[in-house]
Amino acid sequence: MAVTDDAILRVRGMIVSGELRPGDRLPREADLAERLGLSRNSLREAVKALSLVRVLDVRQGDGTYVSSLRADELLGALSFVLDLHRGDDSVLEVLEVRRVLEPAAAAMAATRASTEDIAVLRSLCDESETADSVERLVEHDLEFHRRIAQVSGNAYLAQLLDTLAGPTVRARIWRGISQGGATDRTIAEHRAIVAALAAGEPELARSWSTVHVAGVEQWLREIRE
Repeated sequence: MAVTDDAILRVRGMIVSGELRPGDRLPREADLAERLGLSRNSLREAVKALSLVRVLDVRQGDGTYVSSLRADELLGALSFVLDLHRGDDSVLEVLEVRRVLEPAAAAMAATRASTEDIAVLRSLCDESETADSVERLVEHDLEFHRRIAQVSGNAYLAQLLDTLAGPTVRARIWRGISQGGATDRTIAEHRAIVAALAAGEPELARSWSTVHVAGVEQWLREIRE
């Protein structure tokens, strides 16, 4: 593993330095291995690892290329990892990360939200109130938080939050919220966030977003006890 790790670092170094750019084709395996002072086997394992996290794109019969390195592609690997960890502890840790990032996104969105953005968010709140299933609630919830992240204007933050969204986890949470009779309160928190965005109040938006995510986190902690 140490040899493979070294090979990964060397290939990554070529990308970070700009020697290899998005879309570039890697040199032939034998040539690259010799150039980096690696065995062909360790280079092959490094390429496999980097292709799994979508840094490299292996095209059968055509060679290996550096991927587009877009945030949405690279974070897709994180989404896969999160899907594998669905225990309560993992869910709580993800919520802790969301509690840090979502309020920041809401505060940024408060300075950038357009009239159209506010109208869409209010419409999502209305649709949540008339949703006839947990699946519909999850759908509206995902779109609500996704829209705010996009309005923040930071593509990396938006993609990271979208990756952390976890529809499977959200479905479980919304099922519990519905059974616990807390749906109205949760939607009211959504409306409070929208009101802060509409008023152009970053700190108010940050506060309501913190209350919202922390409330979900607290609910999950309580049902574990």
